[in-house]
Amino acid sequence: MAVPFISEVKRTHNCGQLTAANVGEEVVLFGWVHNRRDHGGAVFIDLRDREGLTQVVFEPDSAEAHALAGSLRLEFCIGVKGKVVSRGKNVNPKMKTGEIEVKATDLTIFNRSEPTPFPIEDSIDTSEEKRLAHRYLDLRRAPLQKSLMTRSKMNALTRSYMHQNGFLELETPFMGKYTPGGARNFLVPSRMNPGKFYALAESPQLYKQLFMVAGFDRYFQIVKCFRDEDLRVDRQPEFTQIDVEMSFVTQDDIFTIIEGLLKKLWGEVLGIDIPTPFARMDFYESMAKYGNDKPDLRFGLEHTVLTDLIREHGEAGGVPMLFEAVQNKGIVKAMVIPAEKAMSRAESDKLEEFAKQAGAKGLARAKVTETGDWTQSPLAKTISPALRQAINQAVGAKTGDLILFQFGKEALVHTVMANLRVHVAKKLGLIPEYGSGGHWKFLWVVNPPLFEFDEETNTWAAAHHAFTRPHDADVEYLLTDPGRVKCHRYDVVLNGFEIGGGSIRLHDPKVQAQVFKALGISDEEAMTKFGFLLDALKFGAPPHGGIALGMDRLAFLLTNAESLRDVIPFPKTKTGTDLMTGAPGDVDDRQLKELHVRPVPVPQK
Repeated sequence: MAVPFISEVKRTHNCGQLTAANVGEEVVLFGWVHNRRDHGGAVFIDLRDREGLTQVVFEPDSAEAHALAGSLRLEFCIGVKGKVVSRGKNVNPKMKTGEIEVKATDLTIFNRSEPTPFPIEDSIDTSEEKRLAHRYLDLRRAPLQKSLMTRSKMNALTRSYMHQNGFLELETPFMGKYTPGGARNFLVPSRMNPGKFYALAESPQLYKQLFMVAGFDRYFQIVKCFRDEDLRVDRQPEFTQIDVEMSFVTQDDIFTIIEGLLKKLWGEVLGIDIPTPFARMDFYESMAKYGNDKPDLRFGLEHTVLTDLIREHGEAGGVPMLFEAVQNKGIVKAMVIPAEKAMSRAESDKLEEFAKQAGAKGLARAKVTETGDWTQSPLAKTISPALRQAINQAVGAKTGDLILFQFGKEALVHTVMANLRVHVAKKLGLIPEYGSGGHWKFLWVVNPPLFEFDEETNTWAAAHHAFTRPHDADVEYLLTDPGRVKCHRYDVVLNGFEIGGGSIRLHDPKVQAQVFKALGISDEEAMTKFGFLLDALKFGAPPHGGIALGMDRLAFLLTNAESLRDVIPFPKTKTGTDLMTGAPGDVDDRQLKELHVRPVPVPQK
């Protein structure tokens, strides 16, 4: 008589749970056939669920189950009932359940499986495109299941920590009003309001500030956000963040809460005690030493800014292109590859190719001799001994060191040198190609500029958003020297990734009006774009500030994943498509008519 699996006979254990302590027990397991071995008389399988594997043996003395086991194939979904027995000397140390096996007495096949388009194994060579097209099968693989289980644990730990610290989990709308600034929004046409559009929220920024005005004091949310941006290794069009806002706080209060959360996550997930408080670095120091505001501190290779040095030596320095860069309001930077990490001439030539791919025109180099002279460098022909000596001293160059130079527009030089620094570190084995390498370097980058200059429009723009509080000492420069104004904005950085960012908000209407004026925003335009928030700030808005942590990036780093897609259940490709469902897809004319939308033909290239 067939055993009534599921309806009456329930699962007793998962496939990663049984040990020698369970020997002699009768158990019921459900899962998928991971592999199958027929040893003539007995049939062996490894049964898999999300928790692991258990070896099951079907022997001829259980005739019905043994006969049915002969038809089992990979990825059949089955149920098994049997007794736990010891494997004696045949222990498999690679399996959590390697001390035991289940001698099956009953078997049911819930569902058969066709041959899968790729093997369900930990490591496979299958293209990512094929795996994404069959993501539900890809997600059966243990590494991805482990990553998503880690994310689930992170969610639970975050909620527990935030509740313990007095935060309320409150929801905000996904669909709101489009407000300019920040990332490009996805737009949603409104059927009931012809010609009008919602914007999918790129963050709950304005709503969480309204929670503070409403008196909720401490808010958090694990929330989905949307940005219509070009994708890269650490970016998706829809992403999840841990969103936080607090009233009556300083920047330090926010840092303490976030450091405590990250300490809890690393401690509970990895068993690693992260030292707190985190180090802090001024924005301008970060740009000077590392070329960006998210430096990877697991290795050295710091940059040296030589602009003032070149200016001091002037044309007498003998290198016209360096002097011209400074005269044209550019900068000059250098980075040293130490002699003990020496590169061949061919390898250093490839660095120039990399620099060009990053946007540079080239990469000037100089190898330092015992006498302090330079070889392998076109700069050596014209540079004055005084400037050469001064540069060697400034960068700390020793015999055999290779100096790399980049000069020109400040933004480009920083970008090229930042990318080059990480590229060289990977080439020299200072950091792994991906993953932490067992080193976790947390950092707060603080005191950035409130504004950034847009050369295309010749105007000042908000570097973050228009509601960031400037330093009190810099308020007087809002209208006279905007580039000088620093603000209470901050990023928390880990191993070269920005994992969170936020600011203390502007709650003073008078200062807010000055910020708008510096941005060239009139009172009328401000009310049109941000009227609901500006109105709210008039009614006793408390001092407040917050931050958002990227949950996807945290999971990506905690699991040492190769790609952000490895920690997102159903990710998009680099072109924003879903290979499994075919999204984005076409809609019929009737739907477009209902939405009052007319498609515009895309010109053929």
